Amino acid sequence: MSTRIAPLAAADIDSVCRLARTIWQSTYSALISQAQIDFMLADRYAPAALQAQLDNPLHAWRVVWVADQITGFAHAMLDGGDCKLDKLYVRPDSQCKGMGNALLQAIRDWARQHAARRLWLQVNRGNTPAIAAYQKYGFHIVESRVFDIGNGFVMDDYVMEQLP
Repeated sequence: MSTRIAPLAAADIDSVCRLARTIWQSTYSALISQAQIDFMLADRYAPAALQAQLDNPLHAWRVVWVADQITGFAHAMLDGGDCKLDKLYVRPDSQCKGMGNALLQAIRDWARQHAARRLWLQVNRGNTPAIAAYQKYGFHIVESRVFDIGNGFVMDDYVMEQLP
């Protein structure tokens, strides 16, 4: 089966938004409330917001295609001299097949091209599979923090980092 990594195209924004909902329902329903999932999806995956990020050179979106279907995606942004990996998701039935690593490598390459000093991310402290995967890929926990995201919701996260 053919697999490829490519930049996100504007025509594929709706597909990424639908995939995000599928992945988030599977990943976060045991970690946060449905109300928080809905709030965060509406905030982070509004098509207009993704389009604005595509138009901004400080942001990078990559998708992994398997045959003719988007199976995962990653988003990063330059943050001063650093690069924040903001999103890295692969459809649950396609995890552990190297797609997350390929997306991460594409983001690392982009971060290096932009001379980022470090690559960092936030991960829910209860998301042990993601934490283990990030550790496997060379990230280490640098702090534990609670982030107020509005509407009465918080993210209880680890901050992890690595050199790009």
